[in-house]
This record gives sequence, C-alpha cells and structure tokens, in this order.
Amino acid sequence: MAVAVSIWRREAMFLTAMLASETGIVGLNTLFKVATSKGLNSYSFLGYSYLLASLLLLPSHLFSNSRSTSLPPLSFSILCKIGLLGLIGSTYVITSYIGVKYSNPTLASAISNITPALTFILAVIFRMEKVRIKERSSVAKVMGTILSLVGAFVVVLYHGPRVFIVSSPPYLKFPQLTPSLASSNSDWIIGGCLLTIRDIFVSVSFILQAHIMSEYPAAFTVSFFYTLLVSIITSSAGLVVERNNPSVWIIRFDITLICILAMGIFTPVYYVIHSWTVRYKGPLYLAIFKPLSILIAVIMSAIFLGDSLYLGCLIGGVLITLGFYAVMWGKANEEKTRLEKENSPRLLNHNEDQS
Repeated sequence: MAVAVSIWRREAMFLTAMLASETGIVGLNTLFKVATSKGLNSYSFLGYSYLLASLLLLPSHLFSNSRSTSLPPLSFSILCKIGLLGLIGSTYVITSYIGVKYSNPTLASAISNITPALTFILAVIFRMEKVRIKERSSVAKVMGTILSLVGAFVVVLYHGPRVFIVSSPPYLKFPQLTPSLASSNSDWIIGGCLLTIRDIFVSVSFILQAHIMSEYPAAFTVSFFYTLLVSIITSSAGLVVERNNPSVWIIRFDITLICILAMGIFTPVYYVIHSWTVRYKGPLYLAIFKPLSILIAVIMSAIFLGDSLYLGCLIGGVLITLGFYAVMWGKANEEKTRLEKENSPRLLNHNEDQS
C-alpha cells in the first residue's frame, strides 16, 4: 500500500510539473501580448529577460563544472557550435514573439505542435532518419507530418466564422489592448508565417542541440552560454533595428517589467522541469503534454485578451494535434523495436549460457 501511494505521488508530481510548465509558457505569451499594448519592445524584452536567465543559470554552470571530472574540455569547436545554436535560438525567439504580437497565443500554441513533423522532415533531408514505407511506424510519421502541415496551413490561411465568444469579467480584461485581431486577416497571416518560421528554426536547433550534447554533455553549461548569447544577439539586433528609438530600452515599473522578470525567472525553471522529466520519464512523456497548450491558450486568450475562437483555428488545431500524436507514436514504436532488437541477442546469449 505504501509503495502504491509513493508511486501515485511521484506520478502526480510529474503531472503537476508538466501542467505548470505548459500553463507557464502560454501565460508568458499572454502576458507578452498584454505588455506589447503598453509599449514593450520585443528586442528589449528578449535582451533583458535572457540576460536575467543567464545570470540565474551561472551558479548551476559553475557548480556542475567544478564537480564533474568526466567532461571533455570546452574546445573552440564546441563553443562555435554553441554560438551557432545561440544564433538560431535568437532567430526563433525573435520571430516567435513578433509572431505572437501580430496574432495571439492560441495560434502560437497550435503551430508549435508542428515541430516534431518539421524535425522529422529535416532528419530525413540530413539522412538522420530513413522512410521505410513497409514499416507502420514510418508510415505513421509520414502521415502525421502531412496532417500537421495541412493543419498549419488551415490555421494560418483560413480564419472562418467565430465558434464561440467568451465575455470575461471586466476586472480580468485589459482595457488598453490593441483592437481585436479578428478584423485584420493580414496580421493573422503574417503572425502565422512568422510562427511557422520559428518552428523551422526550433527543429534545426533540436538537431544541433542533440549533436552538441553528444559531444559535450553538460546541460547547464550549454544552457548558460545559450541564454547569454541569445541576450547579446537579440540586444544587438534591437540596437540596429531601433537605433532611432532609444526609449525602448528604458524599463518602466509596470506590466512590462513584470513580463521581463517573469520570462527571465521562468526560462531556467522551464528548462529544469523539462530536463528532470526527460531524465526520469523520457522525451515521449514530455511531448504528450504539448497539444494541451492549445486548450490552455484558448482559455487564457478568452479570459485575459477577450479573443474569440475561430473555426479555422479549431479545425487546424485538431489536425495538428492528430498529426503530432501520429508522429510521436511512430517515434515511440521505432524506439520500442530498436530496444527489442538490441535485447534479443543478449537474451539469446543468456539462454545459451544457462544451457
């Protein structure tokens, strides 16, 4: 009985942590959308928040490096690869938050679920994966990729009629928000295209990050340099783009400061939760919760932004979610087959030794 209670508590802890992380990331997108209406600039937001995140990660980086004796030296080659990762990361965070500014958090959450499909396409292009039509897992990944891409096109290009309108309490609404994005299809399409570009770069960064971690398996060190580089690159880009508007770098003591602090503090926490979950539950468990962000975004956008849910977003979100789970099922099935092949010779040798 005690063992069962302990297992239940452990599972509840993982579930709570994942729900909190998905709610947190959607909440940040919603808070950013509100803060932009108060004058928050995307470049200053990213520069300041990632600088704070890197400062919070610095003690973990120093502590983990001082205790580890098995790590290889941090060579110039690895630093260059981390630098490339920082450049790619800067590109996708810039396109991400500008995309949210043009659209809304619901669209951002829906499109984020095409990342496994885009990663699969890139892995096939770079010959990291092979398409085998005779295998169910490979067919599932191909079909899931097609469904995800079709869903992305639907959610971006087809707005459609309103499915439902939520009238949130007046004390939860932010009265000085920009006009509803429902009246601007062009902004919606621009935002959707930027968010799709973001997920292409996210997929590339996943592949590069896996390569870096195989050569230098120090997660805190890689994360520290990554967040520091993103802060430097986004700030540099902002200095160029906003060179005639230096006032964007002035931090005001209002919701813009809250947004920067929330992003800077949440980034390391989000990383720790995901690293902890992947270590003990595996990447598939982590991925299962991603489509949930669409529902969270719909609720938050309706309550805090007064957004309505449109038919195009609903249909596209369903297609993307189905495609997401098809790709993840294919990956899980391939991993299961691989482990069975690896274990079968060991089992055979064990049986021969016993006989």
